[in-house]
Parts: sequence; structure tokens; C-alpha cells
Amino acid sequence: MVTQSMSTENVETFVHEQLKEDLRVYEQLLKEINAEIMEYCQLKNMIDTVLKQEHREEFKTQVNIGGNMFMKARADSVDHILVDIGLKVYVEFTVEEASRFVDVKIKVLTKQADTIRDKSIETRANIKLALLVIGESHRLHTIQDDR
Repeated sequence: MVTQSMSTENVETFVHEQLKEDLRVYEQLLKEINAEIMEYCQLKNMIDTVLKQEHREEFKTQVNIGGNMFMKARADSVDHILVDIGLKVYVEFTVEEASRFVDVKIKVLTKQADTIRDKSIETRANIKLALLVIGESHRLHTIQDDR
């Protein structure tokens, strides 16, 4: 009887210390990746706007300077732009190259988000399964004790 309750306690501890922590980490990673996807989508929209312009001599826009605070900006020439490719490393691309890079980057990030989302769903299912096992175990012990 002691081993039964100990194993239930071990499962409860595993759920609370391991599975719920894993779920929290997955959700944080997913939040970060979705924010990065959103930034690249904004960049893609800006690049598409530049590509639609006939004259690329001067471009006026608003730039996010942090904390969703925007500042008016003007670029004299938009033939080349700097793109953050990760780890705060910037590469100079032509507008067309930047568009292709952003498309690929969005696809890669979306696949990463899908993988993390699948792991999160699997972890949630494991938590529910463990809680069902614990509940069923308690129900069986209650039935045995009543006899």
C-alpha cells in the first residue's frame, strides 16, 4: 500500500516539477519565435512597399525605436538595406535579395514554431494523462478501502 501512494506522489512530483516546467519553457520559446516572425513579416511588408515604388530615390517611413515607439525616418536610397540575420548580425542586401531572405527566414521560423507547438501539445497530453492516472488510482484506493 505504501508503494502505491509513493508512486502516486512521484507522478505528482514529476508532473509539477518536470512537465509543467517543460510546458512553460515551450510556451516562452513559442512566444519569442512568434515575435520574431512578426518582425520579419513587418520587414517583408516594408520591402514589398519599396519594390512597388517606381522611384527608389527617397523613402519615408516610421521606424520602431523600441517599446513600440516610432520615429519618422527618411532614406535617400533604398537600393540596399541592412537585415538582422540573427544574433544581432546585420548583412547588407539588395531589396530583392532581402525579400528572398525574409521569405526563407519566415518559413524556417514557422517550422520551428510548429515543432515547438507539437512538443507543447504532447506535454499537455502527458500532463492530462498523468492526472487521469492519479485520479483513477485514488478512486481505486477509495473503492478498496470501502470494502
